[in-house]
Amino acid sequence: QVQLVESGGDWVQPGGSLRLSCAASGFTLDSYTIGWFRRAPGKEREGVSCLSSRDDDTYYADSVKGRFTISRDNTRNTVYLQMNSLKPEDTAVYYCAAARKIGSWSNCPVWWRYIHWGQGTQVTVSS
Repeated sequence: QVQLVESGGDWVQPGGSLRLSCAASGFTLDSYTIGWFRRAPGKEREGVSCLSSRDDDTYYADSVKGRFTISRDNTRNTVYLQMNSLKPEDTAVYYCAAARKIGSWSNCPVWWRYIHWGQGTQVTVSS
């Protein structure tokens, strides 16, 4: 059974850090483009970060650039999103997703390019 399971979401004060994990089962992540998306209350789903299947290209939304880092551990079949200097506007449910083919790299933050999705993990940033 193909499955993605996110973990690591929590409540944190502004300026704090969290590391989200996305563990895959039923398939191997190393041949997939991985995306992290988020949905805040009342907002559209947003592509936050992507990592190409060969780990040779990354994407970060302008809102998280310089603060978030995406990485992959193929030995654990897991992808991570390190989030530093968190802000209240980062509050959202975060989802990881996997895509076999996204076409142009400019498509990486486009959610409907992804075929496998996790259930999401809540990140809350507040004082």
